[in-house]
Amino acid sequence: MAERIVVDPITRIEGHLRIEAEIKDGKIVDAYSSSTMVRGIEEIVKGRDPRDVWAFVQRTCGVCTTVHALTSVRAVEDALGIVIPPNAEMVRNIMEGALYLHDHVVHFYHLHALDWVDVVSCLSANPAETSRIAQSISNWPKSSVGYFTDVQKRIKRFVDSGQLGIFANGYWGHPQMKLPAEINLLGVAHYLEALEWQKEIVRIHTIFGGKNPHPNYLVGGMACAINTDDPGGINAERLAYVGQLLQDAKTFVEQVYIPDLMAIASFYKDWGAIGKGFGNYMAYGDFPTNGYNDPSSFKFPSGVIKNFDVSHIEEIDHRDSTQIVEYVNKSWYEYTGGDEEGLHPWDGQTNIKYSGPKPPYEHLDVDQKYSFIKTPRWKGLPMEVGPLARVLIGYGHGREEFKEIVDSALSTLNVPVTALFSTLGRTAARGLESQLVANWNMEFYNTLMTNIKNGDSRMANSELRDPSTWPAETKGVGYMEAPRGALAHWIRIKDGKTANYQQVVPSTWNASPRDPKGQMSAYESTLIDTPVADPEQPLEIIRTIHSFDPCIACAVHLYDEHGKHISQVQNTTMCTV
Repeated sequence: MAERIVVDPITRIEGHLRIEAEIKDGKIVDAYSSSTMVRGIEEIVKGRDPRDVWAFVQRTCGVCTTVHALTSVRAVEDALGIVIPPNAEMVRNIMEGALYLHDHVVHFYHLHALDWVDVVSCLSANPAETSRIAQSISNWPKSSVGYFTDVQKRIKRFVDSGQLGIFANGYWGHPQMKLPAEINLLGVAHYLEALEWQKEIVRIHTIFGGKNPHPNYLVGGMACAINTDDPGGINAERLAYVGQLLQDAKTFVEQVYIPDLMAIASFYKDWGAIGKGFGNYMAYGDFPTNGYNDPSSFKFPSGVIKNFDVSHIEEIDHRDSTQIVEYVNKSWYEYTGGDEEGLHPWDGQTNIKYSGPKPPYEHLDVDQKYSFIKTPRWKGLPMEVGPLARVLIGYGHGREEFKEIVDSALSTLNVPVTALFSTLGRTAARGLESQLVANWNMEFYNTLMTNIKNGDSRMANSELRDPSTWPAETKGVGYMEAPRGALAHWIRIKDGKTANYQQVVPSTWNASPRDPKGQMSAYESTLIDTPVADPEQPLEIIRTIHSFDPCIACAVHLYDEHGKHISQVQNTTMCTV
């Protein structure tokens, strides 16, 4: 008989996520993914000026920072037929590229690395051996014996004090921790370095967008002025600083992130056969270089892979009401036409109907609704989105730069291409595409600088920005590749106001409950057949779920129909309701 275990909350993610898994004979035979948070931002923006919606929906998440704003302005520009100047396109790309590098590095070191790196083990490491290993795989300057000795002493002070601080919670000593002590010391040292580095790259957002998180955007371009001589604008000094930040980020990815990724992955090759899932992958494409209306110019190509067949890629049409639909049969919402139907986002509804248990409770009733995440499908099929999908689709399209990095990684690890379809492949893909984005950032920057030197300082297009020129009714779709995967917003505009708005975010695709056919989504399906050494310490579940970098969009307070609180969550420092 299967034993059901519960992991709630999943930590080191954005948001609230619960995983229930049934284990039999040491392997997971069934799994359920549930989010206990509700967003409702789609309802908040109804009736508002479409040009202002980006500022509201950007607050969907404070981790992704820019992606919802960019997707929103693209949706409005699509609805109104606005084309932005080339400089605005390059600035948007640079800001998005900076987010990619920040997001992926933070995920690898601060959210995911502790699933593989045993912090306490590094106390027994030989710093001289760690130094030798570090210098053999990278030219990163901080690799001396003295440097790693100092890091080891810092960790020892934590342990001796009985207060591990940021390393307090972890499965230290778990049988699935396989790294030598010296590699663990290397990982911990770079964990601490990444904490310092990550605060630098986001300065790009403050230069072009005024602040971070949630920098400013503008329907029709960007809300920043290029003036190389004006101290109040984007001048020569600030542009040079952006270039330096991009180069520093590229160096960190190439000399720290990628060598660490390959070194750690070499000890976990068995995870190239775990976390496989159903084999359907989808990417919308992104980083336009010749206008958003020319997908052939996107650095990330779009497409769908079905059943692991990388040789055959199908096209996506966001406007086709038969392609992308959302179901709520297992979600705490209701549709006016019935919960078994699927709605295209232009016709989507956000009608909350919570019918689940009140905490605390032992298990979800998975025969009923069990999550606040809707269930999207493409042509009736579940899809995995994210770095692995993007890398596979770029590889399948035959893009040379994708083939080069993928083949190099497979050769370095001496694993077959099928190892990509796994938890390890998902984690590796995030690093591999960071290499691509770091290079693309320099291209975007050089293009921007060339345009400026040639006398083009345009950053915004005011065409059609007067609502009196808009059609009485129109609709648009904005899409992009957020770091965590395919993201799209659909908007309907009527009489100059937002009539309907729907967001389908990456974790909607990956973390959603079952659809009316009983098909699992990515989180649930990739857990099947995962070995679990100790149900009391389900590290294996955490590894696979973290490989997606879950981002369960920002919550709002939840009340019942009488206005009373449904639940309170309390910890040692604060109480939130």
